[in-house]
Amino acid sequence: MEKLLAESGFGALKAHSVVKGKVMEIRKDTVVVDIGGKSEGFIPHSEFPDIGEIQVGQDLEVYLERLETKEGTPLVSYDRAQQIRRWESIEANCTEGSVVQGRVKAKVKGGLIVSVGVDAFMPSSQIDVVQPKNLDAYVGQTYDFKIIKINKDKKNIVVSRRELIEEQRGEKRRLLLEDVKPGTIRRGVVKNITDYGAFVDLDGLDGLLHVTDMSWGRIGHPSEVVKVGEELSVMVIEVDRDRERVSLGLKQTQSNPWEGIERRFPAGGKVRGKVVNLVAYGAFVELEPGVEGLVHVSELSWTKRIQKPSDLLKVGQEVEAIVLAVNTQEQKISLGMRQLEANPWEMVRHNYPVGARVRGKVRNLTNYGAFVELEEGIDGMVHVTDMSWTRRITNPGDHLKKGDEVEAIVLDVDVDQQRISLGLKQTMEDPWSAIDRTYKVGDLVKGKVSKIANFGAFVELSDDIDGLVHISQISEDRVENVKDVLKVGQEVEARVIKIDKDERRIGLSIKAATYDADRLAAEISSYDRIKQPSTGPAPTGGSSTSSGSFSSGGDFNSLGDLLDKAGN
Repeated sequence: MEKLLAESGFGALKAHSVVKGKVMEIRKDTVVVDIGGKSEGFIPHSEFPDIGEIQVGQDLEVYLERLETKEGTPLVSYDRAQQIRRWESIEANCTEGSVVQGRVKAKVKGGLIVSVGVDAFMPSSQIDVVQPKNLDAYVGQTYDFKIIKINKDKKNIVVSRRELIEEQRGEKRRLLLEDVKPGTIRRGVVKNITDYGAFVDLDGLDGLLHVTDMSWGRIGHPSEVVKVGEELSVMVIEVDRDRERVSLGLKQTQSNPWEGIERRFPAGGKVRGKVVNLVAYGAFVELEPGVEGLVHVSELSWTKRIQKPSDLLKVGQEVEAIVLAVNTQEQKISLGMRQLEANPWEMVRHNYPVGARVRGKVRNLTNYGAFVELEEGIDGMVHVTDMSWTRRITNPGDHLKKGDEVEAIVLDVDVDQQRISLGLKQTMEDPWSAIDRTYKVGDLVKGKVSKIANFGAFVELSDDIDGLVHISQISEDRVENVKDVLKVGQEVEARVIKIDKDERRIGLSIKAATYDADRLAAEISSYDRIKQPSTGPAPTGGSSTSSGSFSSGGDFNSLGDLLDKAGN
């Protein structure tokens, strides 16, 4: 028996080794192989890449996993033997960095299984430059791969297709940088989109397509014009070979819509467009793709007081306008919408002639006057100097309130500047023009103290006229402080001892209210001899011979100046 076993070679068979065998029979599902053992082994058809290539009598190498199963047959595998031989070939001929060809077998978690003679793993991050979303598309495809890791102990290999692509792209990029020139047209694929533009792959060389070079028109975001994966024809604008950067333009591949713009949109012409943007100072209107005009807020209406364009217009609204000006060099068009209607100011001179009496409502107050609305959009301005004949108005708000209905006289009309000057005091007769009929020197008058100054007191008479009682004219006794004798609002009786129509002044004397004719004449004579106005210190004594009617320690041109000083 030992002699027979030795001659048969059966005793030399060892489990977990590669042995030689011969195909004895090809059955429906299996191939019968004689390995020189007690019985034949059986290998499934699925282990052979092409069962049609297997012939009876053919010698094969198989992997002997077990000498004998429960059925008494050896457990053999053709595929395992091929794997071992391929690993031996890999170990002998390949190192990390080697390039091998392989076929993608299946998708697994985190990547793909690739057959390169043995099964290797390719992470999804190593499949392409941009990590793909659909790995199923790669199954069954044959590619070149770069071995990036070999673990002989664990018998596994990690491969990369991306590294080969990047190497190829690097070479392409170098060649493209040498060849590409500004002004040339190239085809590329949109690789990535950012807020400021898009990166376009020029077959190995990435170029930046800035948002300002995408369209002649207005763009809110690059995604409005291009999409990832889209193929474009772009123009090379600039090449920086040192930094390997290329600037691209899409709008440069199209005709510039601003060429011949003055011919298509002449000044004075009527145009129609769509509102594409609203800003604080106006509205942008698209006249045609790539061409926009600006309607300034001041050109929206002749009469409506528009604070912001959004009060009148909406984005997307179709509007008509008149071309006011075209600047081809700066690519600007000025538009006006109010010019579509008649200018109401052209009728102002006819409707509001100088000297006309008008009515209106106080719309606004400023420190220099009041604006009175005569009709919608037409205001007249009343300056502070035209509010009163007798009062010096320093704060219009003390005299008028918003919403007050007033009458005024048209003083001047400036159509070019769109201004109307109005006067309130002109609606009444100047009380100083008839002062000789109203008051005479020597008249006994009554009034109310309106203001007190260190040099005297102002007494309000009829017609809003104030007279001044100098400190020397208050009492026969010497007065040191006016406030010790008089109070604001106090009713007093006084004599008119001075009237200066040119200077618009009235001098009063409380102490002379009880004088007889002779004493009054003497006081008036003494008052007239004093230089008016005095530049010296104000007299404080009670003597009529030492008094000056408007002496106050400073020069004053009118009673209004004295009132101002008293108020201060």
